[in-house]
Amino acid sequence: MSTVDLVDYDEAVRRFDPVIGIEVHVELGTRTKMFDAAPQTFGAEPNTAVTPVSLGLPGALPVVNGTAVEYAIRIGLALNCQIAETCRFARKNYFYPDVPKNFQTSQYDEPIAFDGHLDVELEDGTVFRVEIERAHMEEDAGKNTHVGGSTGRIQGAEYSLVDYNRAGIPLVEIVTRPIVGAGERAPEVARAYVQTLRDIFRALEVSEARMERGNVRADVNVSLRPTPESPLGTRTETKNVNSFRSVERAVRYEISRQAAVLDEQGTVIQETRHWHEDTGITTSGRVKSDAEDYRYFPEPDLVPVAPSREWVEEIRANLPELPAARRRRLQAEWGYSDPEMRDVINAGAVELIEATVAAGSSPAAARKWWMGELARTAKTQEVELAELPITPAQIGQLQQLVDAGRINDKLARQVLEGVLAGEGDPEQVVVARGLEVVSDDGPLLEAIDAALAAQPDIAEKIRSGNLGPVGAIIGSVMKATRGQADAGRVRELVLERVNG
Repeated sequence: MSTVDLVDYDEAVRRFDPVIGIEVHVELGTRTKMFDAAPQTFGAEPNTAVTPVSLGLPGALPVVNGTAVEYAIRIGLALNCQIAETCRFARKNYFYPDVPKNFQTSQYDEPIAFDGHLDVELEDGTVFRVEIERAHMEEDAGKNTHVGGSTGRIQGAEYSLVDYNRAGIPLVEIVTRPIVGAGERAPEVARAYVQTLRDIFRALEVSEARMERGNVRADVNVSLRPTPESPLGTRTETKNVNSFRSVERAVRYEISRQAAVLDEQGTVIQETRHWHEDTGITTSGRVKSDAEDYRYFPEPDLVPVAPSREWVEEIRANLPELPAARRRRLQAEWGYSDPEMRDVINAGAVELIEATVAAGSSPAAARKWWMGELARTAKTQEVELAELPITPAQIGQLQQLVDAGRINDKLARQVLEGVLAGEGDPEQVVVARGLEVVSDDGPLLEAIDAALAAQPDIAEKIRSGNLGPVGAIIGSVMKATRGQADAGRVRELVLERVNG
């Protein structure tokens, strides 16, 4: 795999205006496929979830999945799109082994949803509007597996296998208009846009939206032009990028690569490109086809889809609370400042804190644990917060132990360590490690007397009204009790002891 010299990113965006466009495919979570009764499965034995329709056998006729149409309308409404009064399917003709019919049933000039927009919030709170050109229904292709070779791609493979279980799974493809004006923040806008879409899919319950499974895939288009007033440059399309981080990295790389090509008086080729997660680069795929190359024509075996206005309004009325509105509501309920809420959102902790509050913790305590000790642990281990081996319910239990006075904050951190180490729930860790606060005055008085005897001048200072040295006695008692004393109670007992 060859590498190319790149222009420094900051230099590239100083001298060129980047324009991006993103096509996002989401697999819909229906029970069956888009045009036949084959079940949707993940991880099934190859070629077991198929019917004559999804195999493209002669004479097999498609039937539209009504639930998939409803899900597509949900997505369109959530993206502020207009919903077509009538739309139709088309045949997108191309030959590839994972498309058994030699065409993909998609939508071309009559999508189900069009002319929308999505407001995307960046990490610093800036809101950037992305214009949506269309959202249309189609079916997924099968999956090729290339065996042999070092890259997992067809080049250098000994042979290839095709699994048609995925062929025919319903998709919605969401296509943006050219995203202009993002400038140096184009990679960040791309990442935030895909992440916002993923959150919407989950809120709508139209897909599991698991990027690692390919439920959500992004094709990222990038082009450069000399100035914002110049015509659009030639774009490349990096295919099937399936993580937020990779979307951002792919945009950055293509901007730097294309700037290098233009600096050398070269020509950017309109092509598809492959993203390589391990090396962080893109490589050439194939020259990009234009729409006319696919010879679109209306699908003769399917009637037009004409969702009634009453049905569309019923779907609109039953849409769930969308992520942006939900975050605003939660911020108001929790009393977080704008910077505090942004930190929570950027850390991916909204759902974790919400569940922790539901488990009995105050919003302030929930944020303290997730954004403090746990965030530091996640950073050290280089994992996401949600991947830590602890649940919101366990954090709720931990805070309840603190609120009940059974442990203090210092002991709570030790309990947290035990839960993360797999020692059980907070209650079990407290019992097993003997971490409960000492509430019996007897042991506390013994520790106080020992501390006063070791420092006899302190008692006299306290009697004379100098309360500063009380802290030294409290420190000695805390040390003697391994931090398990109630510092407030120790202070009371010290003053009582000294003053007789």
